[in-house]
Amino acid sequence: MAVCKVSLPHLGNYHIPLSVLFTLGFDIEYIVPPPISSKTLEIGSRHSPEFVCAPFKYTLGNFIEAIEAGADTLVQVAGSCRLDYYGELQELILADLGYKVNFINLAGMKKLDPLSVYLRLKQFNPQASLGRIARVLPLAVRMVECMDKVEDYIRKNVGFAADQDLFEKTHREFLRDLRNVRSRRDLDILYRDYKKRFQDIEVQSPPNPLRVGIVGEYYTIMEPFSNHFIEKELAAKGIVVDRWLNVTNTLLHAPKEIKEKVKPYTSYAMGATSMATISRALRMAKMGYDGIIHVKSFGCTPEVDAMPVLQNISRDYQIPILFLSFDTHTEKTGFITRLEAFYDMIVMKKRKRKREYLPGFV
Repeated sequence: MAVCKVSLPHLGNYHIPLSVLFTLGFDIEYIVPPPISSKTLEIGSRHSPEFVCAPFKYTLGNFIEAIEAGADTLVQVAGSCRLDYYGELQELILADLGYKVNFINLAGMKKLDPLSVYLRLKQFNPQASLGRIARVLPLAVRMVECMDKVEDYIRKNVGFAADQDLFEKTHREFLRDLRNVRSRRDLDILYRDYKKRFQDIEVQSPPNPLRVGIVGEYYTIMEPFSNHFIEKELAAKGIVVDRWLNVTNTLLHAPKEIKEKVKPYTSYAMGATSMATISRALRMAKMGYDGIIHVKSFGCTPEVDAMPVLQNISRDYQIPILFLSFDTHTEKTGFITRLEAFYDMIVMKKRKRKREYLPGFV
């Protein structure tokens, strides 16, 4: 029997494996908060410091929505930027608002490893079995990997589908069925089935499509509402979207020696996702991508520090880079206008390049 009701803020669709981990592993009921929305942002902004970054406001608003949905235990993760301060400040704000909840701040732990997390969570369910968690954790990890593979396939192909709605419909069905998976065997069967279903969707990709890479700050890239669903907007223009940043690539299978890959552009890590941003942008530039979009929340210091380096990469490889900064006041109209201007620019650049290399091209 579950002894508490736990919740974390939304980040894309990762609440699905989290729910499996907590319910099956820790025997703790997992409360899925409402999807991130304008209401989430309004609630979070109302109770947050004015100039704090937008992800703080989104996560605080989602915490309050989770409490109202029945959660009595909240978990805030750790990070290598101001994210490390989120938990402490959000706990104080919730207490000032009169919410009586247990708050697990992983940033307050000296060591952030599976055993330490287990011991921290065990205080809310003393009967939690380490053996049981050890059996469920690989399933949750594999679910994350399958989700990320499916979504990567979608963003690279949906723009050329005869019926783009079919991709979205199939994805919804995949996530729905994923919620009911309870074993590795069932997961592997489900993944193979949906992999075939996605590959069976008719895709008419041109021989040399536009390719755009997305780099930048963790939350704003992976929570689509916070970036005005930029991937969907790009796909609608017939663009192959490459977004490397996900949980699989950054946490489960984090690349080694990134600093070596970005020399001579920078020698020092600037925190959070900045080095991954520079590394992926450099790789995309070398691979001849048509453009790069840098996405971040307003005031994200590590990504602000990365911007001059990206400008140097843009200059050296003649690759356009669009810098997009999102906050609570970012209007979709202005965002779409800038995106369309960027699209027009990379189309004209590609046509010019074809004329240069293919005499007689019209």
